[in-house]
Amino acid sequence: MTLQIREDDLRGPATQALVALHLEGVHADSPEDSCHALDLGELRDPSITFLSAWEGDELAGIGALKDLGGGRGELKSMRVDDRFRGTGVGRAVLRRLIAVAREHGMSSLWLETGTMPSFTPARRLYESEGFVECPPFGDYRLDRHSMFMTRDLAAPGEAAPDEV
Repeated sequence: MTLQIREDDLRGPATQALVALHLEGVHADSPEDSCHALDLGELRDPSITFLSAWEGDELAGIGALKDLGGGRGELKSMRVDDRFRGTGVGRAVLRRLIAVAREHGMSSLWLETGTMPSFTPARRLYESEGFVECPPFGDYRLDRHSMFMTRDLAAPGEAAPDEV
């Protein structure tokens, strides 16, 4: 697989369709007050870097990074097209988002994901990439349908910037 991951302006029909599919899935699996996925307009906010992953001319996955300020970033809208699930696309997008966060000087990443069985693959991916469960952050509130995770972006053996 020759995956190309690039910044995306959310104008292409394939990107818009995958965002819509992501929103549809989140709303189908979560109670309305537990849905924290962003729509196209919200994803266009200047604080967000949106990436898309392409295998040739086919959109394979998406993911976004929201700058929370203070050296913190939040992962949003991670979704792999069903045709590419289990092929490493999600991991590749996640790793690129981590790299972008570091390029932007962020020292930690945060995320909210669902607790329902349909979110198990996502939770396993995040855990395998060093994310650990944490309390709610930002404007989030404790919710049995949500799990919160974080990851320090300091390299192994390297102090985080706020520890120096």
